[in-house]
Amino acid sequence: MIRIVIADDHQLIRDAWTMILSRDRRFKIMGCCSDSTETVRMCLKLKPDILLLDIYMPPYNGMEAAKKIRKISPATGIIAITISNHPVHVKQMLLLGALGYVTKNSSIVEMKDAILAVSEGKKYICNEMRELLIEAHLHDNEDSAVHSLTGRELEIVKLINEGHSSKEISIALDIALKTVETHRHNILKKVKVKNAVSLIHAMNDNAVRI
Repeated sequence: MIRIVIADDHQLIRDAWTMILSRDRRFKIMGCCSDSTETVRMCLKLKPDILLLDIYMPPYNGMEAAKKIRKISPATGIIAITISNHPVHVKQMLLLGALGYVTKNSSIVEMKDAILAVSEGKKYICNEMRELLIEAHLHDNEDSAVHSLTGRELEIVKLINEGHSSKEISIALDIALKTVETHRHNILKKVKVKNAVSLIHAMNDNAVRI
């Protein structure tokens, strides 16, 4: 039987989770907490297998609570439960030692799946957050590609944006036409676009001054 502590500052949430999870014979609710100080004390005393931790609780947030709990009860698997669907919060909680992240939009099936996975030492991120993390990762890769352009490449991008041809760029920068073409090829490859129009859109979308 998986021993669980529920920490949330809303009575209705605590009561609902307690009622739903208590119906499953695999789970035993050891206690409920309404603030982060009480949560740390309860984890120190009970050493639960799982802590369902709201990351927005007084007097200090769940992230600070997670730090303390990892020290006093390292065997407790922390699952962050929150209204926040910001990818940064997922990364922060995982870095602080949480193994699970479930939003309050998630179903009870996902909640139970998270509890079972984390109780076995596995990580679990709900479907909503998995999709957002993938999008954020792809966006981060695009940002990194754009900001990897050299000073000379940015000069060429600026001239392309102003409507200059490769020949005009070679004259303006006093470099060979072939060199300009090589730079253009490398720029498109770095930013992962196929033409000059897409290139300018990518630069503008990433707020790069050109």
